[in-house]
Amino acid sequence: IAAPATPAHLAKPVAGTLEFEEISFYYPQLPDKTVIQQLNLHIKAGERVALVGPSGAGKTTLFQLLQRFYNLPTGRVLLDGIDISLLDPAGLRAQFALVPQDAVIFATTVLENVRYGRPEASEQDVIAACKAAEADEFIQGLGEGYHSQLGERGVRLSGGQKQRIAIARAILADRPVLLLDEATSALDAASEYYVKQALEHLMQGKTTLIIAHRLSTVLHADRIVVLDKGQLIAVGKHSELMQSCPLYQQLAQLQFLSADSADL
Repeated sequence: IAAPATPAHLAKPVAGTLEFEEISFYYPQLPDKTVIQQLNLHIKAGERVALVGPSGAGKTTLFQLLQRFYNLPTGRVLLDGIDISLLDPAGLRAQFALVPQDAVIFATTVLENVRYGRPEASEQDVIAACKAAEADEFIQGLGEGYHSQLGERGVRLSGGQKQRIAIARAILADRPVLLLDEATSALDAASEYYVKQALEHLMQGKTTLIIAHRLSTVLHADRIVVLDKGQLIAVGKHSELMQSCPLYQQLAQLQFLSADSADL
């Protein structure tokens, strides 16, 4: 994606207001398959919004479009009221912290892994982020602490530990908008607890979009957006959608309740 010749500039500090205006989208290699259809959604700064829907509903595509990995054939995406196609792509992407389902861990030290989002950060800053991410205790037990090598793809870490390293990275990066693709891999109860605590730290004061797979996440969201086949089907709170949206009821029973009925 090329940068505009004279890019627009976001006012600092970036608040993190997001708007999808009448967006439709298909992947360039599949022009006959519309992935998002005439979607309108306004997200306030600091709001926590959960995206739910069956596989292929368009949830991941929205994350890609926000970061402008593709140009939109129809409609606009706005960040703080500015059309993102007018911004420098690198500058735009620097406003987002992404925590993916499978945390990316590099074959280097804990310190360098966490610093990835902010290379100039001091060791003290890294440690503070890891404490907030409930990661400090297990890092101290790795032998060489923050200077321990994590191995190819983090072979030395459990799934829950990798997630907390990724969350620490996002806390340290301190971006105004958080894109969280919730891990579906089953964490044991203790890891789950620590990851939840870490995410609470991370989400404070941030505009957060979460591709949700857990009941606890949708219960704590300000709003839930239900997507199906690229269309926005319903928006509301968990209790409202359980009354009014058959698709959501179905998803709640299949996806959420099986994933963590302990939260009920």
